[in-house]
Amino acid sequence: MAKAARMSVWLEETESAKAPRGRRTEQPSGLDRDRITGTTVRLLDAEGLAKFSMRRLAGELGVTAMSVYWYVDTKDDLLELALDRVFGELTIDEDGPSEGDDWREWLRDLATAYRSLIVRHPWISPLAGNYLNIGPNALRFSFAVQRIVARTGLSLPRQRGAIASVFQFVYGYGTIEGHFRQRCVEVGMTRDEYYTKAMSGFSAPPEMADAVRHAEQLMAEGPDSGSVDQILDGDFEVALELQIAGIEALVARERAA
Repeated sequence: MAKAARMSVWLEETESAKAPRGRRTEQPSGLDRDRITGTTVRLLDAEGLAKFSMRRLAGELGVTAMSVYWYVDTKDDLLELALDRVFGELTIDEDGPSEGDDWREWLRDLATAYRSLIVRHPWISPLAGNYLNIGPNALRFSFAVQRIVARTGLSLPRQRGAIASVFQFVYGYGTIEGHFRQRCVEVGMTRDEYYTKAMSGFSAPPEMADAVRHAEQLMAEGPDSGSVDQILDGDFEVALELQIAGIEALVARERAA
């Protein structure tokens, strides 16, 4: 019978996760969990999740794969540690918004930072959906989101929905944007070059001519037209404002009830 996957490295006892087991006879010198995790993040950023392996990591560290297993039991454990490491890049105000602060600005700032994190590290998207995200840095982010949404005035059940609405939108937007950036790097083009070539090479069937013309107008018109990055930034800002407007409308509805 196959061994069930552990729920989370963070649910294991800290010391037992680091202590030598039966197959571990001598602690390798020059290694520690922090260095291993940092190297893992660099490899994932450079080569992506699909190419990552414990053997590849060990080669980068200049040790054997068994030396890495002195510090982590499984590849999953290491990926979960790497995921929490990059959540530590987010600047979190532990106190959150106070009386008189505009929760909207706090929400915009944190949502924008989360989008940037996902785009900067596209490999975290599948991992964030795969693990519990209960490491210390992920929890700081989660609690910061909760504190901000609590300031909206929504009731507790609707606060949950507001959090899901905003940050699942950001997750999806950042994931697609990050994958697009990765693809451009893989084919050796800038994002503008890739988009221009894709659009110029696309030939729609005659019955779709009107829809294509409308799509072209959408991309060409408005203050945010320009480079692909400008368009992505502008679209994100509009979509986030719609999320905020939805929260405001729900708050007003609750107060009027």
